[in-house]
Amino acid sequence: MTTDKTILLVEDNPQDEMLTLRALRRASVANTVDVARDGQQALDYLFRQGEYANREGPELPAVVLLDIGLPRLSGLEVLERLRADPRTALLPIVILTSSDEERDRLRSYQNGANSFVRKPVDFAEFAETVARLGVYWLATNQPPPER
Repeated sequence: MTTDKTILLVEDNPQDEMLTLRALRRASVANTVDVARDGQQALDYLFRQGEYANREGPELPAVVLLDIGLPRLSGLEVLERLRADPRTALLPIVILTSSDEERDRLRSYQNGANSFVRKPVDFAEFAETVARLGVYWLATNQPPPER
């Protein structure tokens, strides 16, 4: 996999953050993983505003792994704002959540999520799921052409 592609993990649960980062490392995903811990911080990161106004690195990550249950702005609100802005309308966004609610899955897809993945409870299964996500979105998926 090329390591010049960045992943943005939007996760407020420190344990889920740690498990996701560990799973990516175990899958030999050497890409940079930046972490935003709430919905507003994710938007600031992606639009290079607030504390991220001088952020270095690629303009946009290769993929956003977005939790739904976030403080300040929910993942669904973040998704709506990202899809409404031409700069991020085509950005690959994977909802990675512990929610098992059908309405969350439906709203995610209605609002333009590329994928909806429920976080498995078992660590080995969680690690395998995250590894497959990393490989797919960083190495297999062909992103849209730059505009």
